[in-house]
Amino acid sequence: MIPRRNFLQGCGTLGLIALFEPSAPAYAWAGDSLGTTSKGRPTEIDLAINKFAFEVNGRIGSAIAMNGTVPGPLIRLREGEEAIIRVTNHLDEVTSIHWHGILVPPDMDGVPGVSFAGIQPGETFTYRFPVGQSGTYWCHSHSGGQELLGVYAPLIIDPARPEPFQFDRDYVVMLSDWSFESPMRIIEKLKKKANYYNYQQRTVMDLFHDSEKSGFSSALKDRLEWGNMNMDPTDIADVTGATYTYLMNGLTPALNWTAIFKPKERVRLRFIDAGAMTYFDVRIPGLKMKLIQADGQNIKPVEIEEFRIAPGETYDVIVEPREEEAYTIFAETMDRSGYARGTLAPRVGMSGAIPNRRTRPIRSMSDMGMNMSAMAMPATDSKPQDPSMAVMDMSGDKGREIPLSGTPSMDGMVGMPSPKSRGAKISGSDTVPHGPDDHGPGNSAVPMETRSRLHEPGTGLENNSHRVLVYADLQSLTQGQDMREPSREVEIHLTGNMERYMWSFDGKKYSEAKTPIPFRYGERLRLTLVNDTMMEHPIHLHGMWMELENGAGMYKPRKHTISIKPAERVSVAITADALGRWAFHCHLLLHMEQGMFRVVEVSQSSKDSV
Repeated sequence: MIPRRNFLQGCGTLGLIALFEPSAPAYAWAGDSLGTTSKGRPTEIDLAINKFAFEVNGRIGSAIAMNGTVPGPLIRLREGEEAIIRVTNHLDEVTSIHWHGILVPPDMDGVPGVSFAGIQPGETFTYRFPVGQSGTYWCHSHSGGQELLGVYAPLIIDPARPEPFQFDRDYVVMLSDWSFESPMRIIEKLKKKANYYNYQQRTVMDLFHDSEKSGFSSALKDRLEWGNMNMDPTDIADVTGATYTYLMNGLTPALNWTAIFKPKERVRLRFIDAGAMTYFDVRIPGLKMKLIQADGQNIKPVEIEEFRIAPGETYDVIVEPREEEAYTIFAETMDRSGYARGTLAPRVGMSGAIPNRRTRPIRSMSDMGMNMSAMAMPATDSKPQDPSMAVMDMSGDKGREIPLSGTPSMDGMVGMPSPKSRGAKISGSDTVPHGPDDHGPGNSAVPMETRSRLHEPGTGLENNSHRVLVYADLQSLTQGQDMREPSREVEIHLTGNMERYMWSFDGKKYSEAKTPIPFRYGERLRLTLVNDTMMEHPIHLHGMWMELENGAGMYKPRKHTISIKPAERVSVAITADALGRWAFHCHLLLHMEQGMFRVVEVSQSSKDSV
């Protein structure tokens, strides 16, 4: 470990660093590897939740901290042991800690109102659960907006057996977003104006630039189409760098978190997206990354140069710097409104070049489910159809609700027939037409078609010359434990009304969904998620693994959080092996708070319908 005095001197800004030091956890300041084992660590852990004065770029805000730092301290457990974690609430409100991705009994899962009452002010709650897995995970509050205010921390579980890969140094890289505005203030602004934080909207000058590329008629037509839909193709993120500062291990880009290496060492970087509302695109210019874990699960190694990580996800990579130089760890936001950054260097005080910022991405009509070709003929012979024939109905009948089940139709869509079979495959295509019977207050639009997009890197990453991770790359290192075919399918639509800033499943907010989604204990089922919105949604299921059906066969990757692109249809296989009530929600905090949340109940006897 590097002595703290040497580290501070190496930074060259002793006064500034000393000012910030109390705000950051130990792993942000040590400058050296975490070590590779939890042996000898205490088996019992104490955590305290307090209000906290958090300083960012010389400005002080009101945070909530875990043991006095943002992020909280590194929690390290060992597979096969019992975790005993005491959490004391020093707030004047209820708090909680959820162990994200950890399979625990329902009453230890930490979701108030679902399986326990929460931790009351002044009380201490003891979490006690067996540790039956290993890998990179994290924990966070599941109470109100406390996660956005700072209650999150990394959680590493060391395996009982040697891992199938080797490394010399080991670092947590926790990405997050911070705002001096309270979560409720942000929601208030979005309720009044959904694009309040979008400072990158298209201008008249953009129209002229587009005209130079595609002609004035085509550029104007595109503008009119988006105008008719009352949508903005630059609406990539609800909350942006207009209010957010992006952090790496709690440090701003100016403070330059640093990881130390010696040339030719293998360095493990454990990336965790703890952002409340932020997707990050991660790259280390000059270095290739070998992806070895996804959501704490070992995968067949994949060599990549960039990956997109959604809130809730974790990715572990190994890099092997050959030269004695500084490499920038660059985490650019998906909407390109900001970034977090750190440095991988042979000594503290070095700094790599910051890459040029990329232009903000633009949604396409294909992103909006407007690709008509697969509906007309087999995909191999398809030709693009005039997008003017694909107009999304935005009328939004605000007097009716969308039923949870029933015969869907396309009656609200212009230029399309009305298929009457939800989930019916189109011959020769992976595109599936669908849609609820009408547009209720919880769902303002339905794409004409949805399709698998697992082979696509995502909006803004389409035309890179380097290799970007896609979900189709992921394969488990070992065969799945349950090889049964699913006996039934549950289809759930991700829905929303951006103008009213409402988010929901199947058109209903959590407050309107009176009953849980029923799973039968022991069954093998297929959960199909259909994104009817123009936003990405990272969907998180508590208590059970989701096995992504991405073509990997017996090696389907296991994930606890899966990002669904606009107009995308994704299926996962689930073994309902955990009795009890479990949270199921979008991991964009404000989407969850505004209704995109349900409860899954696993019981000995459940109905087949949702």
